[in-house]
Amino acid sequence: MYSGSITDIAGLSVGHAQDTDGLTGVTVVLLPNGGVCGADVRGCAPGTRETDFTRQAKTVDKANAVLLAGGSAYGLAAADGVMAFCERQGMGVVTEDAVVPIVPAAVLYDLGYGSSDVRPNAGMGYAACANAGLKVPQGSIGAGIGATVGKVLGMKYCQKGGVGTASIKLSDGVTVGALFCVNAFGDVLDGGEIIAGAHKNGKHIGTAEYLITHKVSSRSFLHKNTTIGVVATDALLTKDEAAMMAQTAHDGLARAIEPVHTSMDGDTVFGLSYGQNTGDINTICVAAAEVARRAVVNAVEAVF
Repeated sequence: MYSGSITDIAGLSVGHAQDTDGLTGVTVVLLPNGGVCGADVRGCAPGTRETDFTRQAKTVDKANAVLLAGGSAYGLAAADGVMAFCERQGMGVVTEDAVVPIVPAAVLYDLGYGSSDVRPNAGMGYAACANAGLKVPQGSIGAGIGATVGKVLGMKYCQKGGVGTASIKLSDGVTVGALFCVNAFGDVLDGGEIIAGAHKNGKHIGTAEYLITHKVSSRSFLHKNTTIGVVATDALLTKDEAAMMAQTAHDGLARAIEPVHTSMDGDTVFGLSYGQNTGDINTICVAAAEVARRAVVNAVEAVF
């Protein structure tokens, strides 16, 4: 497995909470002092909350936490619990009347793996915040407990996905980290070799090749996928630069997941700047793509 964690960025913490019977859960990244946040949404089936503020010409530019959740659109309810936790900690935009936490969120579809009537809720979101720390368990936990990959032949022939993290320290001292929940329609590869995905008779079939050589309605697996995650750095970035970092992180997904960004996926990446270091934005983006790739690989390697 690749080394490092998103919590190598000083001040960030990560918490998981899950229902081990229903096989769904949430993962939260906490930013106690607020971090500049950008976002980039790919694929055609996203489920998100509070992403509009990450665009240009919006007044707010910082998030207090980022929620990654299972449960499809139902899982967005867990953000209410994250907001409640942040409010108690005084984390948020201070208005004349109240502190308003900013909690962007993205969800993945895991309703076909565990119990479809068990979904993340506010209590689970709050619990993940209470569990947050510097050690980040990987694999089948949190938002990744119900995640799967390689579904072109159906759920019977897919393999387990999960949560993975990694980090890179650049020569100028800047750290770039990533955390991803991998629930892709496609296969996961490392060095060009499939390490998790659609398989039959003990062998990976190669989803991309299968789609090319067989007549198949891949849309029959609509709503069953999506890879969501966070890339972060301790370099001081603008909101546009944070969004650029999120954009290039998708390049890392493309190196690790094949096929990626399909009509059956709603791949979403949040980019976070949490620190005051000075770094080169292009170098940071190169690192973001690589660390995203590593985190995706770790997500499935931690399962097996």
